[in-house]
Formats: sequence, C-alpha cells, structure tokens
Amino acid sequence: MSKLPAIRRIYSVFFFVLFVVLLFATDFRHLKGYETSLFLEISPLTFLASLLSSFTVYKGIVLSLLVIIPTVFLGRFFCSWICPMGILNQWISHIFNKRKNVDHNKINSYRSFFAFKYYLLTFLIVLAAFGSLQSGLFDPISLLTRSFTVSLYPAINHTAFTMYLKQPIFSGGMIITLIFISLMFANRFLTRFWCRALCPLGALLGVLSIYSPLRIFRDTKKCNDCRKCLKYCHGACEPHSELRQSECHLCMTCIEECPEGALHYGLKTQQSSEHLPIDVSRRRIIETAVASAVLFPMMRSAVNARTLDTESVIRPPGSIPEGDFLRRCIKCGECMRVCPTNVLQPALLEAGLEGLWSPVLINKIGYCEHNCVLCGHVCPTGAIVPLTVEKKIKTKIGTAFYNRGRCLPWAMNIECIVCEEVCPTSPKAIWFQNVELTMRDGSTKTLKRPFIDTKHCIGCGICQNKCPVHDSPAVYVTSIGETRSKTNQMILKGS
Repeated sequence: MSKLPAIRRIYSVFFFVLFVVLLFATDFRHLKGYETSLFLEISPLTFLASLLSSFTVYKGIVLSLLVIIPTVFLGRFFCSWICPMGILNQWISHIFNKRKNVDHNKINSYRSFFAFKYYLLTFLIVLAAFGSLQSGLFDPISLLTRSFTVSLYPAINHTAFTMYLKQPIFSGGMIITLIFISLMFANRFLTRFWCRALCPLGALLGVLSIYSPLRIFRDTKKCNDCRKCLKYCHGACEPHSELRQSECHLCMTCIEECPEGALHYGLKTQQSSEHLPIDVSRRRIIETAVASAVLFPMMRSAVNARTLDTESVIRPPGSIPEGDFLRRCIKCGECMRVCPTNVLQPALLEAGLEGLWSPVLINKIGYCEHNCVLCGHVCPTGAIVPLTVEKKIKTKIGTAFYNRGRCLPWAMNIECIVCEEVCPTSPKAIWFQNVELTMRDGSTKTLKRPFIDTKHCIGCGICQNKCPVHDSPAVYVTSIGETRSKTNQMILKGS
C-alpha cells in the first residue's frame, strides 16, 4: 500500500504534462486530430452545469462519466491524481511549506470556511438551472486553461520566442493574470487554498464520493494519535480522527506516513472509525439558492449583447445565437488560444456580466483569417459549431462601414486602396468609384473612393486591422448583419 503515493505522483506528473502538451498542441495545425479540449470535456462540473443550462449533452462531454462513475465507488481521486489545477496547487504548496517553522498539523487541519466551496457550487448550479452558465468562471480546468492562454503562454512567447512568433496580447489579460497569481500565492498561507476552500468541482466530487464503499479507514486500536498523517494531507480531511470523506483527495500520503499502519484504503472493518458527513449548513444552502434565484433576473435585466445586439460584441464564426451561446460558453479560452491572428479576446463587460471572459473579436488587434476554422474545432461545449472552410467563408459575423471623415480618399483626397487589396472575399466586398475632383489650387485629380458591398462583406475585419489610419481606423466592423441572428439585421425581411 505504501507504493500508492509514488504511483499517484507518477500519474499526477503524467496528467499535468498531458494537459500542457494538449494545450500547446493547438499551435501546430497538422495536429488537428488531437483532442486538445480533453480535460475540459472530462470535467463533471461542465457536464452538469451545461446540461442544466441548455438541456443538451454535447459531443465529448460524456467523457465526464469516466470521472463521475469511478468517483462514486472509489472516492474523490480526481483532485490529486488527474486535475492539473489541483496538481499545480500541490506542487506550489509543497515548495512554500518547505520553509522552516511550518506547523504541518496546523496548516493541514480542517477549517470551517472550507465549506464555502459547497455554497459556491450551489450558486453555480442554481444559475445554470435558470439558464445562466457561469461555471466556467470557477471550474478549475476552465480557469487554468484561460489563465495559461492569457498569462503563461504570452509570457513564455515574449521571453523565448519573440524573434520568431507574433507576440499575443489580450484585453483584460492583466486582470486574469492577477487572479491566477493571487490563487497560486494563497498557497503560501494555506496549503491548496483553492482546492480546499473555493473549488466547486472539488465540492461536486466530494458530494459524489460521500457514499463510496472504498475509502481510507483508520484502525482505532492501532492509532496512537501521533498526527503524523496530517503532515502531507492534501485535502485537510483529518485522517487521524473521524475522517471527512468528502474532503479526502485519496493522495494516500497519510497511509505512507502512519508509523503504526493504522490507516488503510479499502472496505470498512470492525475496528474502523466512523466518517464525518459534509460540513454544510442546510440553512446556508437554502439562502445561497434563494440569493442565486434573485441575482438571475438582475443579471438578465442589465444591458448586454443579447438584449441590444451590441455592435462591439462580434462572436467567432460558427457561434450559435447569443442566448444559446451564453448558455454553452464556459469561458475556457481554447478558441483564443488557437486563433492564429490573436483577434479573439476575452470580453470584459461589453457582453454583460453573463458574457465575462467569453470570446469576442477585437479587430484592432487581429482579424478573422479567411480560411481558418480552428476555433469551432476546439470548443468543448458546442458554443462554436465546427465549420468547413467552404461554409465558413460564407458565414457572416458582421458588416464593415466607412467613417468618411477619416478615410484618406474621402476626407483628405489622398490615394489609398489598402482595404480593397486585403479584402479576401470573392468577389471583393470593397469596390471603388472613380471621381474627378477640383483641388484647392484649381488642378484636377482622379481618385478611387471605396464603398462596401454589404452582400459580400462577411465582417472578417481585415480591412479595419490593416487600415493605415491607426488610432481610429476609417473602416470598422460591427456585428450587424451576422448570420446567426435574425434580429441583428440592417433591414428586417418580411416573413
């Protein structure tokens, strides 16, 4: 049995490396067959919340059953064996706890505020039941994927590959970075702070494991209460007394550290101690559920992309209608990670509170590559539908317009054809009208003045991105005319 902690360490290294490899594999276009969103799809929290919010089971999400079913019988093994967020927290906690004068009994003892994660889980589940999917803000796999995409990947690229690759930048990236760093630094004060106090996925797995027949038991006759089992306990489940099954991560270190052999994993025996139930207040659960139900209509009453078809909220090609999009998007950042031009950015509040960190196109940063369909192929929940190149180039995500007061041929009588040259559609959505002008000095000049053919414009934004008027481009794209919406149109067609 003492070999189990060593086996667990090997598995944890393997799964963390696999997570990183799959995340960075999206840079290599010939690796399209790789399941880059594997970890996002096996999250039981994503499965449950998306099922409640949209009443749909998505392709790949059923993989979460590979975690749910073993958890019911074996216990909460995912957190220390597979979860990359839990593994990273454990490694950082181990580094911090190597300092002198660390009281391991104190930092690894259970605290009453660890129950907060169960109330957070209740909050997210109730919102999902009302149709607001916010689990991605707190799901550890989504949070880690988003943080790596927006924080770690740009930092590595900046320090190691600046000469070879375009440096990605992200709107609101500093906020996401600070949140991630704060969560990691919290381990300096309390081991695995995220896992023990905040993680809603851990709370869900704790609920699923509460009646598992296989668990860690303490032999009351052998135990001498030396508390050595607490030294490296991952979940603060207090194996030296009445173990808290819902908090146990099955790290097996308590079994390894026990000098008396009083702990074992398996079935209950006559000498086994009793286990404690989940430490939650039924009243607090009800209060949390009521508060969530009250918050939901407040979120929906706020101005957002769904209520006003906000012009600045341009979604990736293949995105489903906004209401359904918000019920499926878990804000993981996978589409932003795979985007070759960096145009996909995490939304702040332009899409409303419900759309926080969801993907939007910011054309001053990049543009939608004409033949690229990667974002739909990595989306784990179907918020972005996979498209073929043939269908994608006919999908309209917005419409371009000219600000003639800033356009060089219109406002300053300066020859410029950049927007027409870069327009990728066939036939081109930008066309010219030749005009003969009388200049101030009396001379004449023939100019090409550009126009947008809205029937051919798909809103890719390359014209806006390449416009030589840099501060506020003379051509800009809004979401109007998008294929996915029947109402966000310039001219509504009769039935």
